[in-house]
Amino acid sequence: MTSSRRSTPGADAPEVTPEGPTAGDEPLIPLPVLANKSLDTPEPSPLPDEPPPEPRRVPRGVIVFDLDGTILDDLNHISEVAADVMATAFGTPKQEARIHYLATTGMPFEAQLSQLYPDVPAADRHKVARLFHQRKATEAYGTAHPFPEMSRVLKRLSLEKWTLVISTGAEKEIADLLLEREGIRYWFEAVLGAGQGTKREHLAEYRRRFPDVPVFLIGDSRFDMEAASSTPGVTALGRASSVPGWALTPKDLKKWGAVWADHTLTNLPEAIERFERKSAARPRRPAPGKR
Repeated sequence: MTSSRRSTPGADAPEVTPEGPTAGDEPLIPLPVLANKSLDTPEPSPLPDEPPPEPRRVPRGVIVFDLDGTILDDLNHISEVAADVMATAFGTPKQEARIHYLATTGMPFEAQLSQLYPDVPAADRHKVARLFHQRKATEAYGTAHPFPEMSRVLKRLSLEKWTLVISTGAEKEIADLLLEREGIRYWFEAVLGAGQGTKREHLAEYRRRFPDVPVFLIGDSRFDMEAASSTPGVTALGRASSVPGWALTPKDLKKWGAVWADHTLTNLPEAIERFERKSAARPRRPAPGKR
């Protein structure tokens, strides 16, 4: 499997002393405007650009991270972009549009529009979604940075032999550039984005790539929690969120399937280790026909 890891890890959290310059010392890399290729077909097939990697064994297990609102502290700015796009396209008052966006976040934006504006022709929704993805990349991602604890948490999980991957509704190319810019692409084995399917399809693909190990999804939305809970072999953990006019509490995320949730991921490694032990302690069911 070809890896796009950098030769040295970046870090921007104050509690870590990285080798080389921190992300804060480097100028931001402008992100290009890319069309959302997944919108060119009504049902994009998983992994259309290249053959999927062969399954392989990993030493411990897989942790799948959502990007927006989970790794990146960008939910407020993205919701403002979404509100402006929806207000301009559909005439929805901006504050109302923003709350509608936040209430359905975690789904692909195309699916959000389909739920929120079912009477609008699909072709028109697709044009609006393209505009949102372009503005999200150039405006929201222009100022987006990881939550302060993320560099330390990612480094620790990697050193503890977890395989880290990304599942995002953003375009894969944009996500790769953004993670590189912030100096944390190094930690991730793979990135799946909008062109590679939905969150559930991403989870199924990672289960195929890394068989017979525990898989954890770390997300920040109801859709993330429900996608993980409905995928066999995947455990959901959540980052609670609070932005002006909107909040999802740990209790909310647990109601939708999270086994653990907090406003910070500082204690995520301990939580995952705890659930890993519980999973290992469960007796395995005998194979069919055996007792």
